[in-house]
Amino acid sequence: MSLRIGDTAPNFSIPTTKGDINFHNWIGDSWAFFFSHPADFTPVCTTEMGRTSQLAEEFAKRNTKPLGLSTDTVAEHIKWIDDVNDTQNTSLDFPIVADAEHKVAQLYDMIHPGESETAAVRSVFIIDPVKKIRLTMTYPMSVGRNFDEILRVIDALQMGDKHKVATPADWTPGGKVIIPPSVSNEEAETMFPQGWDEVRPYLRFTDVK
Repeated sequence: MSLRIGDTAPNFSIPTTKGDINFHNWIGDSWAFFFSHPADFTPVCTTEMGRTSQLAEEFAKRNTKPLGLSTDTVAEHIKWIDDVNDTQNTSLDFPIVADAEHKVAQLYDMIHPGESETAAVRSVFIIDPVKKIRLTMTYPMSVGRNFDEILRVIDALQMGDKHKVATPADWTPGGKVIIPPSVSNEEAETMFPQGWDEVRPYLRFTDVK
């Protein structure tokens, strides 16, 4: 199944290290950072799980819940969490999906045969409170994710939703944003009374908070 931006994230019920969850119910009114790993007790995965745990407050500031997935069992996950906490100097508290039968990995197209017939690649899904997929990223098994970028994307999506703007290349919070071409100058005067810089009729920069 090929999932696209704007699709409703497929729902599932599954065991996790925090008990059984129904994905949509678990998300609730929050955003979700749903990310997969090839396997427990592997080096890159251990650093990523640890980094997600270390950034717990940053995700909470953004009303975003992390949910990990690996094609292993709850018992294996729990043993692995001890290693993550010990080696990454953290206390991992978010749930990890136990997908030993690959049901969710197949549902979300996380198994790429060119990489492995059984292990999930490093997939990322950012899902909003109405359960729409807002971003997808897929990394090869050997490359760890950039968590600064993951947080930046969540910031950009939430900024865009709040102010009806787009963000330019390399945008970070506090930077200028773009008024979409679909917004006329007359509409922009009401939406952005602070004004804007018009580089071209289709390229207008403004500041929002």
